[in-house]
Amino acid sequence: MSHPTVTREQMLKRVAFFNQLVPSTMPLIDAVLPEFQRENYNIIGMGVCEDASMEIPITDVENFHVTLVKAQPGKGSGLHLHQTVEVFIPLSGTWTLIWGDASEHEMTLGQWDAVSVPPHIMRGFRNDGDQEAYILAILSGTDPGKVEWAKNVLDTARQAGFELDAQGHITRT
Repeated sequence: MSHPTVTREQMLKRVAFFNQLVPSTMPLIDAVLPEFQRENYNIIGMGVCEDASMEIPITDVENFHVTLVKAQPGKGSGLHLHQTVEVFIPLSGTWTLIWGDASEHEMTLGQWDAVSVPPHIMRGFRNDGDQEAYILAILSGTDPGKVEWAKNVLDTARQAGFELDAQGHITRT
């Protein structure tokens, strides 16, 4: 049985060298708010990024998207949902997963723990450690769609002078 071959040049199109990644400091509209400021490194696929300028090193998406999130203590993500499953794995620090339409549930996750959040469930996360930390986020699907934000997140972003355009990209109002 013969297996396919992959040249070095072909393989390099499927590699993301961390020291060459450029993070987005405004990956999603919630990041205009101080408590949700973070850096997202989209590694495989665009995911649900709302930053039109984001450069993606691995664009050959085969049913999942991978993003590395770096956040300072107390920072994280606003309440939102996706049409697909989302997996979170803290790579460092202590993170809190928040879920429910009114943020009524919380769970602490430590380094290397993993959680798979079902589709259509409001969720968010926060670095609850005392140092900068990283969490890995994996979205299922070749096209995970757009983020659906909790109303208060979008309202507060609008008050800060930002909204999403028709393509789902962040713009100033």
